This record gives sequence, structure tokens and C-alpha cells, in this order.
Amino acid sequence: MDSYLTLISQELGIATWMIIVILAWTAVWKILALWKSARNNSPVWFILLILINTVGILEILYIFVFSKMKFPKLKIKAKKRKKKKK
Repeated sequence: MDSYLTLISQELGIATWMIIVILAWTAVWKILALWKSARNNSPVWFILLILINTVGILEILYIFVFSKMKFPKLKIKAKKRKKKKK
């Protein structure tokens, strides 16, 4: 594992410790955002947070902005069929 981090840090020109800090930062925010989206019963946000990696930016926005917004739930009413009297 250390050799991979060293190789990545050399390719990017970033210190190895900085890569570890970025990975830890991202993991903490991603876990918190996924937990909150699961608790809020938001499967769309859960999937988006898993698929999109923004180094914690989207996760922080979800926790502090989007999770507090109340979106109206879509209610689909079934049309009542009128029976024709014969």
C-alpha cells in the first residue's frame, strides 16, 4: 500500500501525507452524508453520494443544505373509473 501511495504522490507532485489527509477527509464526510441520506430515506441522494466523488464538497452541501430542505412528495392519485350504467 505504501508503494502505491508513493507512486501516486510522485505522479501528482503531492506529498504522501497530503494524499492520506485528503482520503481521510473524503471518507469522513462521505460516511456522514451517506448515513444522513439513509436516515432521511433519500435513496436518490444516497446513490448520487456514492457515485460522485467531490472530495467532500457535495457531501458537506448535502449535510448542511439539501438535507434540511423539505421537498414536496409526489402523490399520484389513481383516477377513479366511472362505471357505465347499462
